[in-house]
Amino acid sequence: MTAWLLHMAVLLAFPPLLLGIIRKTKALVAGRVGPPIWQTYADIIKQLRKGAVYSSTTTWIFTAGPIVSLASTLSAGLLVPIAARAPLEFTGDIVAFAALLSLGRYFTMAAALDTGSSFEGMGASREATFSAFAEPALFLGLATLCIPVHALSFGDAFRTWPAATSSVAQPALLASAITLFIVLLVDASRIPFDDPSTHLELTMVHEVMILDHGGPDLAFATYGSALKLFVVGNVVVHVLLPVKDGSLATALLLAGQVAVAVLIGLVESVTARLRLSKVPEVLIGATVITALGLITLFYRGRP
Repeated sequence: MTAWLLHMAVLLAFPPLLLGIIRKTKALVAGRVGPPIWQTYADIIKQLRKGAVYSSTTTWIFTAGPIVSLASTLSAGLLVPIAARAPLEFTGDIVAFAALLSLGRYFTMAAALDTGSSFEGMGASREATFSAFAEPALFLGLATLCIPVHALSFGDAFRTWPAATSSVAQPALLASAITLFIVLLVDASRIPFDDPSTHLELTMVHEVMILDHGGPDLAFATYGSALKLFVVGNVVVHVLLPVKDGSLATALLLAGQVAVAVLIGLVESVTARLRLSKVPEVLIGATVITALGLITLFYRGRP
């Protein structure tokens, strides 16, 4: 019970800090002071205190979009271990993890289309295109964890793999980590695939889909983005640091999450947005990287 409470506390409280770390990293690289790392918490609280305005053309889908997206991402976070066993660990939870992320993405796109705005429809179309190429990469990255150890659960897979020092040297896990990191950038709407801070009409993807949301709905969308960054980042950290259960493991995972946030900030500081026509090529390349990792794993006779 204590481990479950710790899991919930970290899952609920830690994600907004990652967005603050990314912003702070980008500011420091640019030679600026930047906002404090807890700015996202203040933004969410401010949004929760505001009211929401709904167009007469929208239906229940528009109001349900941010709520379902947040709930599905939170449910996905309950499937990946943090302190010990995940609260909802079961055989096949890896498939449920991908399905829950897809469900949240679907309702975000549906809410954008429900406004009847061609502008938000453009963002939903781009999001659907990105996800069509990102999901195969995600499934292959997760398959790298499951197939060799004959497991369909995050907990079983992470407990079966060897210690961190030897797992990093395994090409298959390294390829999976690279692919999952690319998927993380796509799912979290980060550069080079998207820019959550942009307001240029021709380059907006995720931000344009939540453009008509305000007040608590915008708070749910903001918190949901931070939560998705944490949840998918947790899988990346687990691949590189398959540590055992315990308080030390939790501390290492959180340190790994901070390192991932800093890495994202550095990537966004030195790269630019990709042209839309180049995004499928990058995601197909990520899928190929994981496929080669799987081939290497079986060729070398891994268990």
